[in-house]
Amino acid sequence: MRKTIELLKQNDLLRVIDEPVDIDREIAHLSYIEVKKDNSKALLFTKPFSKDRDFYPPILTNTFGSFKALNLILGRDVEDVADEISNLLKPKNPLNLKEKFDFISYLFSLRKIFTKKLKTKGICQQNVKLNDAIDLYEMPHLTTWEKDGGAFITMGQVYTKDLDGDTQNLGMYRLQIYSKNEVGMHWQIHKDGANFFNKYKKAGKKMPVSVAIGGDPLYIWCGQAPLPHGIFELLLYGFIKKTPAKLVKSITNDIYIPHDSDFVIEGFIDPNEFRDEGPFGDHTGFYTPILPFPVMRVTAITHKNDPIYHATVVGKPPLEDKYMGYATERIFLPLFKTTAPDLIDYRMPENGVFHNLILAKLDAKFPYHARQMMHAFWGVGQMSFVKHAIFVDKNAPNLNDYENLTRYILNKITPKSLIFSEGVCDQLDHASPNSCFGGKLAIDASINLEPKEIEILSDDELLSKFRSLDKDIIDLKQYFCDTKNPIIFINYDKNSFVKNSFEKLLKFSQNFKILIFFDVKNNINNLYMSIWRLTNNIDANRDIFISDDQICIDATTKFEWEGYEREWPEEINCSKSVIKNLIDKQLLENDIEFFNKFEILG
Repeated sequence: MRKTIELLKQNDLLRVIDEPVDIDREIAHLSYIEVKKDNSKALLFTKPFSKDRDFYPPILTNTFGSFKALNLILGRDVEDVADEISNLLKPKNPLNLKEKFDFISYLFSLRKIFTKKLKTKGICQQNVKLNDAIDLYEMPHLTTWEKDGGAFITMGQVYTKDLDGDTQNLGMYRLQIYSKNEVGMHWQIHKDGANFFNKYKKAGKKMPVSVAIGGDPLYIWCGQAPLPHGIFELLLYGFIKKTPAKLVKSITNDIYIPHDSDFVIEGFIDPNEFRDEGPFGDHTGFYTPILPFPVMRVTAITHKNDPIYHATVVGKPPLEDKYMGYATERIFLPLFKTTAPDLIDYRMPENGVFHNLILAKLDAKFPYHARQMMHAFWGVGQMSFVKHAIFVDKNAPNLNDYENLTRYILNKITPKSLIFSEGVCDQLDHASPNSCFGGKLAIDASINLEPKEIEILSDDELLSKFRSLDKDIIDLKQYFCDTKNPIIFINYDKNSFVKNSFEKLLKFSQNFKILIFFDVKNNINNLYMSIWRLTNNIDANRDIFISDDQICIDATTKFEWEGYEREWPEEINCSKSVIKNLIDKQLLENDIEFFNKFEILG
């Protein structure tokens, strides 16, 4: 961790904050705002404090806060790692003796990917606390949001192993601090850790768990990598670094953890003990509900002599997961192509919260090729959680060129381009009618269905027409009017079904193609945040309506009176009082335009 800090400092990617900053929201809010900047830096807080304690170990946040920082942590360019995987999957025949020796040498170097178990104690075990000496409150766990259920470990490396002991797993799950020796383990139903847990529960045995914090930041990225089931994530660390991850056995259980971790929290989970966990402002930008999760009872806390506490902040985009997700996207593209060989590229825009929106380019070789690809996406690993996918052909603009790509798509699609399905979704998704299961949408823009053009009116003219039929339409803004499928954002004071309003507005179908209804609070002039809200708030099978050439999408809050039986969550916003304190301390610039751009205060 200290090597990483020095590396960030040498590359002008570190801001050191020596003023006292509270672990209750102040550190989180500063980190949340910093990483949204174009020139964002990692933050090192040397004097974290709380109302109960004046002294804690330093805290590092936003470690993966830029593309440059990402490459520094990997030790090389992301694309270089992807190219190596691609070459390994499709090796070329050596043409001469030198190439044969080079290839053999490379294969020999791959022995270093395997983890190495040390017989000695690690530096993470220079200090050991057992029994009554255990006190989680001595560590600077952050409270991020005003309505969070408490303090959480947000950058924990959760190490578990299968009941038979043959398979070890590294996952990245949030952990709520319950007491000085208890934490809540929020592993979602689809995660490997949860699968292991179910086996222990069936066998009636306690499950050993060790949570590492700090050490090489690459450990944490490997923990969220979508590797096939049964492959220990730290093998990926060895592949990238070309040196094995060195592990030591925990003090009170038989889980192995990296020897250079800054902190390690060891313990066991009783499979029959659950406790309410949450709420927590998560990476979707919404609070997740209070639900029962397993409890880990801590049996030891170990740490280095001079540890650094590693934390991250999640919420509305863009955040640190933007860069971590980019590495995952690029590095795993070659592996995904083995399942979908005609896939050229894919992107997961950060304001689509990754699993909510994916853009894919393919070499379409026959009619409806994209539809075959859609089912490949929805049937493979973590791609199965994708809610909305848009497929384009090889002649489309670069997938990073969002503006021109959108025009390309809108000039080709009709309602017949939309394919609806249903299946698993992320457990954090709130729009689906059921937890972990809901509607999915794919748009096939690889075929030009030659949509008809319409008569374009000004925003004011169109608003006047629409309000003559529905006074609950407060405002509207049109986008991409130079295409055959203009998009209209509508602010709607929802007092009845959106579908009913859409059916009324079909009277003016000659003047619109795609309507997207938002709550009044949504800023229809903020395209970035509107797309974030859109991809979060819809279930494709419930919230999309079609009539001839017109499409309507209901991205509003859903209520019980319209059949939504779950509790619609609140959006995450920074506490105004905390922001004021940070501005008064001169730790934060009072940039109202920036705050509004990313809806910092709601």
